[in-house]
Amino acid sequence: MGKTTKISWADSTFIPWHGCQAVGPGCDNCYAQAWAKRCGRLHHWGPDGERKRTSNAYWREPLKWNEEARASGKPWTVFASSDSDIFDKRAKSIWRADFWRLTQQTPYLTWLVLTKRAGNMKPMLPKDWGRGYCNVWLMITVVNQAEADRDIPKLLDVPARWYGLSTEPLLGEIDLYPWLFPDPLIHWVITGGESGARRRAPQLDWFRLLRDQCYAAKVPFHFKQHSGLTPTSEGRLLDGREWTELPDWPA
Repeated sequence: MGKTTKISWADSTFIPWHGCQAVGPGCDNCYAQAWAKRCGRLHHWGPDGERKRTSNAYWREPLKWNEEARASGKPWTVFASSDSDIFDKRAKSIWRADFWRLTQQTPYLTWLVLTKRAGNMKPMLPKDWGRGYCNVWLMITVVNQAEADRDIPKLLDVPARWYGLSTEPLLGEIDLYPWLFPDPLIHWVITGGESGARRRAPQLDWFRLLRDQCYAAKVPFHFKQHSGLTPTSEGRLLDGREWTELPDWPA
């Protein structure tokens, strides 16, 4: 976690607190929980786990990134949060308020807030959210059609300037036609297979359907990885090329 990341669709990651809990089939082989087990932090996980806020020094890091982004004039994206969830009910509301305040103290950073808890988003937004903060982009994870049908309407019900989807790990075919045509309501789609010894291998046609629909709707499509023992073991080529499309981040 920090200023640099191996995640192909973000520049940096920021973890405001540690700990989360499974909320669906996409969480079954959670890499973050496995990492917490290896690091002795598993007590922060689960429905009764006490989430642990990261240090004050760590929270000051995005302020430095903001100054670098301002000086360079280049887009800088921050994924929040890679081993927790901003909309987790177990997280303290004051922490969430501090996080929203941090996003507004860093206007030169674009914050990618990704959640598996679409139903919690609306009541947990800050009071001055209005139509959405300009530099905060809301995203949800959906791993199959049932989750897409259930949660995409919840995402779109939240006032925001931009919406994205992560369909990773992809566990079934997802048809996004209702939300991409005739005019796209979703502005970016990330997808990828699951890694690790217990990975559930997707069918290539599941990726192709998402790619083809995004291509037709002129929506950026980002294929992160195939399913493999490690995230990079099977490569990123889909039908002979890499699909690493990104939105036009604000400079």
